[in-house]
Amino acid sequence: MKRYPDILGRVAAVAAGWWLAAAAEPVAAQPVRVLERAEYTDRLHGMWLAQCIANWTGLRTEGIRTAPPFLTDSNWGQVVDGRLVDFVTQQDPWQADDDTDIEYVYVHLISTLGRPLLTPADVAQGWTDHINRFIWVSNAQARALIGRGLSPPATSLPAANPAALQIDAQLTSEVFGALAPGMPDRALALADLPIRTTAHGFAAHAAQFYVLLYSLAAEADPALGARGRILWMVSRARSYLPDASKASDVIDFVLADYLANPDVGDWESTRDKVYQRYQLNAAANGFTYRNWYESPINLATGVMALLYGEGSLQRTIQIGTLSGWDSDNGTATMGGLLGLMHGAEWVRAEFPGRSLSDRFWIGRTRDNLPDYLPGDAEADDTLAMLAARAIPVVEQVVIAEGGGIDGPTGRWVLPPARSVPAVGGRRAFNPLEHEDARSANNRVRREGGVVTASAPAGSPAWGRGGGAASLFCDGRETDFSGVDRIDATYYSSEGSGAPPGPVTLTVTYDRPVLAHTLRLVEGEHFDGTDGGAVGGAMQSVLFEVLAGGQWAAPTGTLSEAPDPGVPFQILDLRLAVPVMVMGVRISGLPVGGYVTCSEMDVLSAPFDPASLEALRFDRNGDGAIDIEDLWTLFGSPADLDGDQEVGGGDARYLESAIRLHEGADMRAGNR
Repeated sequence: MKRYPDILGRVAAVAAGWWLAAAAEPVAAQPVRVLERAEYTDRLHGMWLAQCIANWTGLRTEGIRTAPPFLTDSNWGQVVDGRLVDFVTQQDPWQADDDTDIEYVYVHLISTLGRPLLTPADVAQGWTDHINRFIWVSNAQARALIGRGLSPPATSLPAANPAALQIDAQLTSEVFGALAPGMPDRALALADLPIRTTAHGFAAHAAQFYVLLYSLAAEADPALGARGRILWMVSRARSYLPDASKASDVIDFVLADYLANPDVGDWESTRDKVYQRYQLNAAANGFTYRNWYESPINLATGVMALLYGEGSLQRTIQIGTLSGWDSDNGTATMGGLLGLMHGAEWVRAEFPGRSLSDRFWIGRTRDNLPDYLPGDAEADDTLAMLAARAIPVVEQVVIAEGGGIDGPTGRWVLPPARSVPAVGGRRAFNPLEHEDARSANNRVRREGGVVTASAPAGSPAWGRGGGAASLFCDGRETDFSGVDRIDATYYSSEGSGAPPGPVTLTVTYDRPVLAHTLRLVEGEHFDGTDGGAVGGAMQSVLFEVLAGGQWAAPTGTLSEAPDPGVPFQILDLRLAVPVMVMGVRISGLPVGGYVTCSEMDVLSAPFDPASLEALRFDRNGDGAIDIEDLWTLFGSPADLDGDQEVGGGDARYLESAIRLHEGADMRAGNR
């Protein structure tokens, strides 16, 4: 890089304010973070191998203990309910299961498409092509909705997918963390749509937590030791989640009980307390226990296995397998995490004397995927090949985030680590928090204001929605606070006795709100095959806003046309010019005798990652990251480190990025 002696001192001599403060402090830029490509390939290999072992071991106890008497350490190696509780290491090839195969499909999609950020159409087409068997609960519901024409995230809307608070996303999305090593905020962005294909609320937060752990595996300092690394990862990942979320409560509870326990072998006492808090006495603690494959209780056992396992793969798998409930899921996740931390050879060393296959059979559960082993009648891939196919994607993420490649060695130079700033009580880098914050229905209520809905009072038959107008202004479809609450439903004007013609639905606020987008989320559509009346869909929709005391139709662009064949459509009218409004209303012409609506809302502008993007180091836009960018930052101060302040930390952060590229620049002769 170009050499400018004492650049911060020189700038400080002529600058004022925040730059002077920066110059007065010692410059302590973050150290350059380097990741060896070959080493990380081995770590991805270890992730898949450990996940297979943990998955199939955990499957031996899946669902056999969902209440006392639970299994204990004494049951290991014994036959319980006709199943031998012991490690599964002999499969050859490893068989796909839903703890590995949907993530396999995602790796296939992104490696084939050549980009890590999937679109709603990508996900919907990927599920249609490849995911048609061996799916249950929310995965099955989402697949059925995709078959009816929906695309994510509509497939996880509370009113559309009653299973969206179950475990599913916790076993389908961790791999996105592995694709963004040491870049947890980017991992959340990559995983956002896959998570929201099947999960909502606290279940989505639980899936985010797993994604974060997998990303942080590359960042945890080995000098902390096995226990210290795990504690750091758990605490760091937790810091990205909203405090109100039930997922956060689960993580905090298990972590606190582990830290207070003087006997690291006594994981069973924590498991029993989890049972009492989140199942037996759930209502008394402000929660609802739904079933043995729900998100929270299985998040608890996963965190418990990771903590009490203290870095031992065998012990982590044992605890997860014995823990109860949906025991294969958290076990597979935490086994895979340890494999990602250490690599394939470490995994093999954890099982001395056992021969662990590298062959994999994805065709057992997933459809229309390439056969990478055409000469092998029993397997169609290897775990090593699967890991290698992800490496170009990881490299693409590293470069896109401001990192680089050290040419002679091929090492990845990762961008500097970032803090997790809270903005107005929200985590700045959590996309779910920003989606929640857009909603006027949620925001006005949280400010103590009043949201009022009006519509014809419906009287639908059982199972066909509810007749109260309040159902479409309750904020549920954009509520990502993660609080535990009863399941949602949608409004229906069926049975209202309203005259034929358009049905008008109105939402008003007791204060002005900024409208960037007007949103209508439809409810279920009925074609009469269930014996009830045809209806629910809208042929046409007219949006109006209340501004200046008058209702008027604003100019804007509709995301898509109403489709009577597709229920739960998300229809967004993006306004040509944002405006302050006191309400929104729509007039919809029914297909059949009535309309349905899950939500009507006024949304502020979508979150722009660039507004908080700490890795926009090329401040002068010349395509290089060098000292000239530091001069540009002096002239145009910006919040680069995401702490919501413009100050000396931003200069030090940029200097970190400049030094990150220093080696390559010097070798190129740029001195």
